[in-house]
Parts: sequence; structure tokens; C-alpha cells
Amino acid sequence: MENIILTVGENGNGERLDKYIGEEVEDISRSFAANLIKDGKIIVNIHVVDKKSKLNTGDIIEIELPEPEELDVVPENIPLDIVYEDDDLLVVNKPQGMVVHPAPGNYTGTLVNALLYHCGSSLSAINGVVRPGIVHRIDKDTSGLLVVAKNNNAHIKLSEQIKDKKALRKYWALVNGKVKENGTVNAPIARSPKDRKKMAISPGGREAITHYNVLDVFDGYTLCECILETGRTHQIRVHMASIGHSVVGDKTYGIKKEKFNLNGQLLHAKTLGFVHPVTGKQMLFECDIPEYFKEVLNILKRKK
Repeated sequence: MENIILTVGENGNGERLDKYIGEEVEDISRSFAANLIKDGKIIVNIHVVDKKSKLNTGDIIEIELPEPEELDVVPENIPLDIVYEDDDLLVVNKPQGMVVHPAPGNYTGTLVNALLYHCGSSLSAINGVVRPGIVHRIDKDTSGLLVVAKNNNAHIKLSEQIKDKKALRKYWALVNGKVKENGTVNAPIARSPKDRKKMAISPGGREAITHYNVLDVFDGYTLCECILETGRTHQIRVHMASIGHSVVGDKTYGIKKEKFNLNGQLLHAKTLGFVHPVTGKQMLFECDIPEYFKEVLNILKRKK
């Protein structure tokens, strides 16, 4: 695996090294960063440092990542909200706060751990031991529907539908500001060169298309239905922020201090549709928005 080199921006001035890396580098937790520092795998300005070292703007951080391990991911008895299940696939309503699959420093409590307990060895192996059955992902703090493949044949055919833009994925998002009309954001997305944990619109990025429809308008907020034509990391969050309507609760791309006491963005994968990979039957699933999402909408409705 290639080394990661970061240049500390103004947001990192005075920050602890381990905390900064945990916030800036995707899939590396603060505790995992601390272990890398302890092992001499992270240096600052060509010097070995302590995890408590304070950074200055312009410092150069070099991270030597270990080779990927073939992890023995442990099944865990974590309750799952299973919307549908048969011999080839299952559709799960993932709660906000649950990570989809294990990553460095975060090997337990994920959807994969729960799926291994529920399905045993009946999951596709295409994505390896760390991501068995995972056809597509949604962010940790996004809730809603995911399809999981129980065998390689189902996995391949479901992946092809997503790649060919034949799968239906609709999200509900409460965004900041008044969205005046329905529209489409067609803007390529790539990893931000300034912050590896963030994505950004970039001319050299991968095609990304999001359609959005106005469902309801409140004082300072709009409830939108967002339809994915493509599925890039953080796509809806990046696209809506790019047109001045960041998702409420999204501290990464939106407003740092919201009026509501939220644990993450108000973004929910509400509708999922695809052709069954074995039977050829058209499948369509919907799940209601979570209670915390409803509570915010009820507050806004009372103020209308």
C-alpha cells in the first residue's frame, strides 16, 4: 500500500497529531493512528514524533500504512432490520451510526459483523473477507436501505445494475435553505486534494449525477428527494452542498453548528429498486424515515 503524505492546513494548526490524522484520513481512526505513531510509521517533517505532538500549518506528515491483512472478521449478534430476505439476497434498513464494513482501527460493530452472525458463510466472497456480501455502501451517519448478496452470481448481477444505472436509489434529505425548483447536479467527484477524508467536485473526478425534487419547504429548510444516477462516495452531500444547500447535520460539508441536536446528517436511503438477479422479478422496497428525522420535520411543520 502506498504511503500517505499530508500537508497540514490552517485547520490543523495546534492540533494533536493523532487527532488530526483521525479526522483527516478516511478509514483511519485516532486510536489506529496512535498505534502507527508508536510504531514509528508516522513522521512529521522527516522526524519521528509523539502522538501528543502539536502540529503547525505547513508541516509535512508522512504515513506508512501496513500491508492489508486478511482479517478474521468476527460474527456479532447485532440486531438487523431486515426488510426482505431469500436464498440469494437480503435488503437491510441500516441505522444511523453503523459502519457498513470493517476498516483499520474499526473492526467490530459493523454491518458486516452482524451479517456474518445472521448469514454465516452464505455471503458473496467477491469483495473478500472484509466486505462479504456488500454490493454498495451508505455512509456511517446515513440511514436506510442496502442490498446484500448471498452468493457471487447475485453480487455480480446486482453490481452490474448499479454500474449500468438500472438500479433505483431514492433518498430523502433535509437541506439548508430554500430550494426553489427541481433540478440536477452533474458534476464529477474525486477525493479532495486538501483533505483525504472529504470528497470534492473535480474536473478529473468520476462522473456523478444527482437529481433532486422538492417535497416540502419550511422556514430556512427544504425537504428534498434525491435520486442517484451514479453512486460516488458522499455524492448527495457533496452535490447538495455545491449548490448552496448542504444536508442538515452534515458537519463535514455543511454548517458546523446546527439548531438541532443531531448525531449525523438527515439523509435517508428511502427507496431501493432492482431486478432480482435470479428470478428476474422487479423488486421495489421502501422504508420510513427514522424517528429523529421525523422529530425535526415536525418541529419545522409547527413553525410553518
